[in-house]
Amino acid sequence: MENFRKVRSEEGPEASGSGAGPFADLAPGAVHMRVKEGSKIRNLLAFATASMAQPATRAIVFSGCGRAATKTVTCVEILKRRLAGLHQVTRLRYRSVREVWQSLPPGPDHPPASLSVLKNVPGLAILLSKDALDPLQLGYQPPGSRPSLPSPPAAPTAKRGPGDPAAEEGAPKRSQPESGAGDEDRTA
Repeated sequence: MENFRKVRSEEGPEASGSGAGPFADLAPGAVHMRVKEGSKIRNLLAFATASMAQPATRAIVFSGCGRAATKTVTCVEILKRRLAGLHQVTRLRYRSVREVWQSLPPGPDHPPASLSVLKNVPGLAILLSKDALDPLQLGYQPPGSRPSLPSPPAAPTAKRGPGDPAAEEGAPKRSQPESGAGDEDRTA
């Protein structure tokens, strides 16, 4: 691919099978947040928090594709911590992207060659709702459910010796003057 440059990319329809999006039975007042790769999390969360503060807004959908998928999950997790009691449904989906590449130096004896690549890019759509959702659907998480993580081990209180490398890891490092460096005249 080093001798080619991307000319354009065309997004095709989603390969999830439904034309109405991943959540076809949503109320008409639901907010849809499309997370892009360059979106700022603070801007997305400011708008989402303000929207969910209104009593008329009962649901919000965050969707992101490709590199924006991790940013989508981050936004959802922060919003769930800010607003307690939200029900969640997560759906995985794929988007077809066709990239067209063209050869870089079209020589005088070679016509410019083009290459077409079809990719299925994974994405997420996450629904957060103030109202109860069907707990039997795939990807459902009830409010307040967090996977149980093992608790970190308690920090040892015993003092370690000066030669122990583990004792030096957390301790702040101090610079010590080199021998003879303090004997020099500092009036220069």
